Amino acid sequence: MQRELCGRVAAGDRLGPVRRVAGIDVGFEAGGAVARAAVAVLRYPELTLLETAIARRPTEFPYIPGLLSFRELPAVLDALAQLPEPPDLLLCDGQGIAHPRRLGIASHLGLLVDLPSIGVAKTRLHGTSREPPDQRGAWTPLCAGGDIIGAALRTRPGVKPLYISSGHRVSLETAIRYVMACCTRYRLPETTRHAHRLASG
Repeated sequence: MQRELCGRVAAGDRLGPVRRVAGIDVGFEAGGAVARAAVAVLRYPELTLLETAIARRPTEFPYIPGLLSFRELPAVLDALAQLPEPPDLLLCDGQGIAHPRRLGIASHLGLLVDLPSIGVAKTRLHGTSREPPDQRGAWTPLCAGGDIIGAALRTRPGVKPLYISSGHRVSLETAIRYVMACCTRYRLPETTRHAHRLASG
């Protein structure tokens, strides 16, 4: 399914004005038996919190690296459905096309809901990159198979880089720009920070 769907991912910019940017994260309860998905919608570029949604579903798919979307997306889709209107851009805690089959959770979700999406991962799943310079906004290409599939991005000096990749309908350069615009004093963008707090309870 991932190999089939990856051909439908739009890697270039197909997004309109961004005024509502959403962070998406998933935590687990009851020893992993329940997935708890959180969506935090922030006003852009001010980054003030507009609305949140939380959805819980029984976990029906095991934890398998590279197949995260099958475990987490059912609850994420439930949470997104609670919003009064869809966000203009999704920042997902996970990979976009920086994935062995080019379909991480950000790409899979973007395709399913047909919204621009970006993968914002704390760790590298696939590909290789050099360490970016130790300054805010510095990045180096994340490469696999001769292709640039993402970026190792330093969001602030003295912290580990994030791994940014196009999800759907957003180019890598635009993805980096939005992630940096959503990062204030911390390593993680404000979207992710809000969503993580909600998902973790």
